[in-house]
Amino acid sequence: MNRKYNVFLVSDSTGETLDRIFLALKAQFENFNNSLHHFSFVRTDAQITTLLEKCNKVENPIILYTLVEASITSFLIQETERYKIPCFGVLDYLIPKFETVLNRKANRKPSGQHILNKEYYRKIAAMQFSIEHDDGQKLETILESDIIILGISRTSKTPTTIYLANRGYKAANIPMIPNQRISEDVLKNKKKTIVGLIADPERLVDIRKNRLNTLSEEKHTSYVDLDKIKEELEESKKIFKLNNIPIIDVTRKSVEETAASIIKIHEIKNS
Repeated sequence: MNRKYNVFLVSDSTGETLDRIFLALKAQFENFNNSLHHFSFVRTDAQITTLLEKCNKVENPIILYTLVEASITSFLIQETERYKIPCFGVLDYLIPKFETVLNRKANRKPSGQHILNKEYYRKIAAMQFSIEHDDGQKLETILESDIIILGISRTSKTPTTIYLANRGYKAANIPMIPNQRISEDVLKNKKKTIVGLIADPERLVDIRKNRLNTLSEEKHTSYVDLDKIKEELEESKKIFKLNNIPIIDVTRKSVEETAASIIKIHEIKNS
């Protein structure tokens, strides 16, 4: 029987960093059966006590934490040892090592990564830009983008665009629709990073059918016709190749992997 674990992600901030770390960790263990419990903005002993009460009510608890306040961390470690709960600090190893290398003390400031600096405001501006320029909107200002993504329907253009925006890139996307031409100002532009996305046609049929189910729309349309989708893909590939636009097959890629490939292309182009 596959044992189920209750994983508690404990952070003195939003917990986003810990979420990503846990996903990377979980990917290394097949069939890791778990339930997640999030404890964000944990900054007092009372909150730690509440956490431990929750842990003691479930089977196989594990705690992962990103806490930088020494007294809170010490209390957590003390109590988890008492209750024999596995407890691991993601930053506990790295911070002291960096203090040694940099020859300075860490400020141990909760939410330090969320300071409202220039980079933060750059990300907010990028997010606003990408939302406004999603799905071919506001084409008159699309050349203000850092990155432009092209692709037929359901090739993950929007989630990839939003992910790139969260990384601080002004990204826009334009759908490639049969019998509708994309501006030569975009296709022939040598200054912008333009990328084309494609996917396996059978996979696109499934995704598009699910999309129609969600919208409660008619399924028997050219939108989910395999031959029509193959034609759309071939036409998009021709346009990409004709204009020397890099192509990324997203069939077996996560949004994060697709974005990483696009960022690499962008960095090479601008190096």
